[in-house]
This record gives sequence, C-alpha cells and structure tokens, in this order.
Amino acid sequence: MRILGIDPGIATVGFGVVDAAHSRQTLVTCGVITTPANTQLSSRLEQIYRDLNALIEQLSPDVMAVEELFFNTNITTGIAVAHGRGIILLAGRQAGLPIYEYTPLQVKQAVVGYGRAEKKQVMDMVRRLLNLKAAPKPDDAADAVAIALCHARSATSLIQRETRFDPCSTI
Repeated sequence: MRILGIDPGIATVGFGVVDAAHSRQTLVTCGVITTPANTQLSSRLEQIYRDLNALIEQLSPDVMAVEELFFNTNITTGIAVAHGRGIILLAGRQAGLPIYEYTPLQVKQAVVGYGRAEKKQVMDMVRRLLNLKAAPKPDDAADAVAIALCHARSATSLIQRETRFDPCSTI
C-alpha cells in the first residue's frame, strides 16, 4: 500500500509518501509544497490544489492520511490552515483516494508509543522506523512522513485484519 501523508498548512504543506507491506515501511519521497507570503489566500489555495494534484498523479498513492487540526492560541492562523486542509481533502477525494484523518495525539501514539511525545522523539522514531541516516527535512515533511507511518501502522494492525474493519474517515 502506498500512503500519502499530509501535514496541512498554507505557507507550507508537508507531504510524505511511504510504501507499506506487512510490517515493513519504506520512504518513497517527502517534501513540501510552499506558497509565497503576501499572496491572496485564494491564490495560495489554488497553488496547493494544483501542486497536490500533480503529486497524486506522479506518485499514485493508494490512500491519503491527513493530520487533523489542532488549534493552539492563534485562531486566525488556524482558520487559514483549515481552508488549506479543505483543499487537500478535496484533491484527495477528487482523485478517488480513501482519506484517513489522525489527530496529533494518534500520530505520536502510533509512531512513538506515547501520545504526549515531544517532536524530537517523533522525528527520531521516524528516522529509526525507516532506517534513515537522518530525520527528513524540513520539519513539515517529517511530520507528513510520521502521519503516513501512523496510517501504515494503524491499517496493518491485527485488530483490523481480524475484524475486517471497514475504513472510515477517522480512526
């Protein structure tokens, strides 16, 4: 299964593609989609949509895993990111991809084994799980790889195999 992990944003959208077979995951590629600052939101959303569609066409993922939003203190930034996340979900849906959504806590739990893990711990486990010399860069790309790993580890769990779990948008 080829998993496209997405860390939503407006200025920077992280992406990570992981191939998962049984209990083994391999990094295919990762990076970021960036949009220029001081550009209208509608133009930035259009660029994210175009670039994500090109990625989907080029990499042919089987599923998309997207991080759910976590609002901290800046609600204005959160609203802009929510617009970007909507565009990301639309692109995946129009490409016919099953879409799975994970909270930051779920990602940390799946990758590190502890839902309150620090970012450094998550990055180190991404590196270890994929047998990389260093964690992916930039951080948004590494986060997207962690989201893809979260799905790989959730989708191949013994519980899902035994109960023939029907996929839904949130696990």
